[in-house]
Amino acid sequence: MKHLFIMDPIEHINIKKDSTFAVMLAAQKSGDSIYYTEGGNLFLRDGEVYANISPIRVMNDEKNWFERVESPREELLETMDLVWMRVDPPFNMSYIYMTYLLDFAEKKGVRMINRPSSIRDCNEKIFAQWFPACCPPTLVTNNIARLENFLLEQSRIIVKPLDGMGGRGIFYLESDDKNKNVILETATKNGQEFIMAQRFLPEIAAGDKRITMIDGEPLDYAVARIPSKDDIRGNLAAGGHAKVVPLTTRDRWLCQQIALTLKEKGLFWAGVDVIGDYITEINVTSPTCLREVEAHTGIPVAELLMAQLKHHFC
Repeated sequence: MKHLFIMDPIEHINIKKDSTFAVMLAAQKSGDSIYYTEGGNLFLRDGEVYANISPIRVMNDEKNWFERVESPREELLETMDLVWMRVDPPFNMSYIYMTYLLDFAEKKGVRMINRPSSIRDCNEKIFAQWFPACCPPTLVTNNIARLENFLLEQSRIIVKPLDGMGGRGIFYLESDDKNKNVILETATKNGQEFIMAQRFLPEIAAGDKRITMIDGEPLDYAVARIPSKDDIRGNLAAGGHAKVVPLTTRDRWLCQQIALTLKEKGLFWAGVDVIGDYITEINVTSPTCLREVEAHTGIPVAELLMAQLKHHFC
């Protein structure tokens, strides 16, 4: 197979943590050809989608992890067997336009991970609300009075932007917090922007678990992102630390509830965030944490993903 990886600049990745790189290694090990491009290299001409692509070779070497086998060239995406959309958020208009271009290639028969229209439609925070029985009490609104009432009802809440990542823009509020008005005004941009509010889950102290799902099936281990002692955010970018943990019976039940919808929407690779007994987000853009599971368990997760992929697509 010929794999095209659309991703952020490969020169700047951390190969110890980069899940896309892990999949590249697995694809190469299986005997497949791998190609690389960045999102800005896509272009549409007369209904056909092209990209400037580079055939590459990857090495599991922190000092020298890739080389271009040939100079970059313009090529139709139709010539690829599989296209991986692995550009990291922010999910802005540029990201959306990339998914529009990839729609054209998909209609020509190019297989995608993940389906461009589903990446576009499934906001990583709101999408979880398709499964309300799996989620904590949640409110999405731009109305400050409604948010204040939700806070009184729940006593402790988390508020976060719908397009946030890495723990940015997340606030913890208690009902008697004297800063609640200014926090809600700031978070909603004075009532102009929708945000999400959720009941605070004290189980965050044990970690915000990232469960990787491949073709509707969860891996047996999750990465629990545990907050530092001075923070309530488990995000690694916000100072949390990672611990690999086995899935619980409840984790598996949660994954079963969303599996069919993921498959129907062409979301072959998803990252499910779980705190305590509840799903808080479903990540569909560029899920991570494969390398952490591999490092802690010795299980070749990316190779298992590749085997499952070939079973699914071939």
